[in-house]
Amino acid sequence: MGIMGDILDVTMDGGREGVIVSAISRRANLSHYAVLDKCEKLVTAGLVDSVKNERNRLFMITEKGLEFFQEFRRFQDLVESMNLRY
Repeated sequence: MGIMGDILDVTMDGGREGVIVSAISRRANLSHYAVLDKCEKLVTAGLVDSVKNERNRLFMITEKGLEFFQEFRRFQDLVESMNLRY
């Protein structure tokens, strides 16, 4: 869940322009292939959209992804306030 949260965070920062895989990889500290795998799962869940332009594949967060990410952040804050590990 933490990895998915990191990817959603990066795609949210990318806004409507989207984010390329290498940028997600760098910011989330994941391999290129791990990012592709996780992004495909997020696309299937409807949390992220994937678009291909002339050079790159771009990922951008959906409205559903924004809602999920906000709830996930609230969960993280709650867990941290209770000094629990997840």
